[in-house]
Amino acid sequence: MRASDKAYAALREDIIEWRLAPGTVLAEVEQSERLGVSRTPVREALSRLSAEGLTTAAGGRGVVVTDISLDDIDELFELRETLEGKAAALAAKRGEHAVFEQLHAELLRAPEMLNDSDPARHDYYALVGRLDDAIDEAISNSYLAQAMRSLRVHLVRVRRLAADDAERLHAAAAEHAAIAEAIAAGNPRLAEAATTLHLHRSLSHVKATHTPH
Repeated sequence: MRASDKAYAALREDIIEWRLAPGTVLAEVEQSERLGVSRTPVREALSRLSAEGLTTAAGGRGVVVTDISLDDIDELFELRETLEGKAAALAAKRGEHAVFEQLHAELLRAPEMLNDSDPARHDYYALVGRLDDAIDEAISNSYLAQAMRSLRVHLVRVRRLAADDAERLHAAAAEHAAIAEAIAAGNPRLAEAATTLHLHRSLSHVKATHTPH
């Protein structure tokens, strides 16, 4: 892995997981020492992160981690509903139903993963990631898939921001199962409706638990 890719991956994960909080100044010298690379790869990594909207130039302060406000969350979910609703409908039309039948079965068992241990929750998020990947592949639209991948970077930050309480996680698992079931059934309208319902409930939960910085 190139030094710039290493720096980018490390900084990106630290930002997404909130180890680098909004407003944190990312000084090139400090980050190069922390990551064990020279300043040039760090500079390249910061440029890529700024293109994704995870960092921004802040005048004389240099590059800082961007914040996520309630307004940002509303805008993200407006775009998410448009993109993901369309994607679910296309997946129902174009996807391999057997793939989503298997995902549906696994998502029905998801509550078994949702105990209080972090590794178990990681398994659940990985399963949801597989559903996302399956939808991306099924839609056969590289532009739409790329737009959703770019959006998900910010959605992971939002998810970490909200309280992942057991009740909401169990409800979300059922909602994801309903999406997979509708796609497996080849029903575009139901797949889009199930996605819209999931996003509405997710947004309500995030806004109810979000504490502005």
